[in-house]
Amino acid sequence: MQHHQLSDTTAHQLVANALVVDDVRRLIAVALDEDLKNGPDVTTNATVAATQRSTGVFVTRANGCIAGIDVAIAVLEMVCGVASIEVTKHVEDSARVKPGDKLLTVVAPTRGLLTAERTALNVFCRLSGIATATSEWVDAIGKTGAQVRDTRKTTPGMRALEKYAVRCGGGVNHRMSLSDAALVKDNHIAAAGGVAEAFALVRAAAPNIAIEIEVDTLDQLHTALAAGADLVLLDNMEPAVLTQAVAITAKHQADTGKDVILEASGGLTLESASAVGATGVRYISVGALTHSAKVLDIGLDL
Repeated sequence: MQHHQLSDTTAHQLVANALVVDDVRRLIAVALDEDLKNGPDVTTNATVAATQRSTGVFVTRANGCIAGIDVAIAVLEMVCGVASIEVTKHVEDSARVKPGDKLLTVVAPTRGLLTAERTALNVFCRLSGIATATSEWVDAIGKTGAQVRDTRKTTPGMRALEKYAVRCGGGVNHRMSLSDAALVKDNHIAAAGGVAEAFALVRAAAPNIAIEIEVDTLDQLHTALAAGADLVLLDNMEPAVLTQAVAITAKHQADTGKDVILEASGGLTLESASAVGATGVRYISVGALTHSAKVLDIGLDL
């Protein structure tokens, strides 16, 4: 029952979402194999005639923000076959929704629709949960000027999709892989013998990429700035200390002419988000966007 073709419309939409079509197709194939590699859906095949067609509607059961509707369509196409289904989208990704909202209507062979149901919902609910969590942080930060940023604390194999979901929720992405940018963390600093030493080693090895350094104290911030850091991750600092860090960095920029970006991380909550954003940091880093997001409850009704 599995197919590998996607419609031109779905493929183009995935590309427009900055996703790689072949990567999405491979991920879906792996997910479908969990259900189908040992044989067909015995329950569905026993209870549903091969010629039967049905209309299914994806409906939200909770307030949230949508992400992954085109990935859900891709699952349906790969199970049912592009030529055998008709889809109507009622919303686009990033839409804010409430309980009872229709998201997607699908007319398809009933066997294929029921076989694809769980895999489509697993992805759709997961990505929409991440988008919803991100949107909550965006709302909490408000108009302070800061942006919520994700981390690499993602589900193995789903990083591109989960980071896409963060964008749908209004957040921004950190690096996609370890080679995109350098992030010198406390263990790197310990291994290298200090902040300045770690920075110098990374700069020598990778002269053309941005280097972010994690610091725990204002003294380390001074060292990171003097070393030439492009970004500084301020770890587990209270808003009052973050405000001092912003002032120190502003003076450094005025003295040197070098723009340095500040990112707050560690111990952050929705309740403290506005206060942290108001300190003047550019980014608020939240690993929970992807590692702890609750799925958005979406159902498929025939």
